[in-house]
Amino acid sequence: MENIFMRFPGGKTRALTLSYDNGVEQDIRLIQIMRENGLKGTFNLNSGLYASEGTVYPEGELHRVMTKSKCLEIYKDSGMEVAVHALTHPHLERLPANVCVHEVLQDRINLETEYGRLVRGMAYPYGTTSDEVVEILRMCGIVYARTTVSTKRFDIPRDWLRLSATCRHADPELMELAHRFVETEMKEEPALFYLWGHSYEFERDNNWSVIEKFAAFLGGREDIWYATNIEIYDYVEAYRKLIFSTDASMVYNPTCMILYMETPKGMLCVKPGETVRCK
Repeated sequence: MENIFMRFPGGKTRALTLSYDNGVEQDIRLIQIMRENGLKGTFNLNSGLYASEGTVYPEGELHRVMTKSKCLEIYKDSGMEVAVHALTHPHLERLPANVCVHEVLQDRINLETEYGRLVRGMAYPYGTTSDEVVEILRMCGIVYARTTVSTKRFDIPRDWLRLSATCRHADPELMELAHRFVETEMKEEPALFYLWGHSYEFERDNNWSVIEKFAAFLGGREDIWYATNIEIYDYVEAYRKLIFSTDASMVYNPTCMILYMETPKGMLCVKPGETVRCK
């Protein structure tokens, strides 16, 4: 819409979110780094693959999946989102439809029961999907699902069930993208930096400094909204539900969220149930 552009909560022009998979022990350190710098994100769990209580890993084991009780201790009150990663981490597109439904829905049921909250997001195991899988996710109440595609862009998602990321943390252009993210003036559409990966890779590659540097550089900025995946989905979709008059001079907010936009009149805040003039 000409001269009317979405803004994030508080009128911010940028948003940052992270997405990490598999529920491994290295998430503990990652969450600590994120919280120290004010970052938020989503952790995608396979509730059928928790380690057995009392598991002791051999020295040198990198992929140390946590027990259910440890996951609850680490994620539940962390301020982070937990999301579906399928029950047992299969290639969903290779499964019969009924088995695919079970993998997604049972993981969702388990996580909702364990964490006492709605779980509506997901990351695809191995990053792979198909049109049939996408339709199954819709039926299972999943509203977004992340692939492993990296765009090196900051676009606001359109196809939430084939969600791409800006980049993986192992991308050699990570800090170049981070600088571009904060240095580019956002006159029109806002920007979303979406980072993904597996935290055990920091231990494997002996490079925790990568995420520490990234978090320190992008954390604590007044023009960035730090949010989980589902928070971004809910806000963007609420904004897209705004109802404009034919000449775009008025806007009605039918949602329960306070929404922000840049208009010819300047920054506009539209409260739930409110109709305001935007020109």
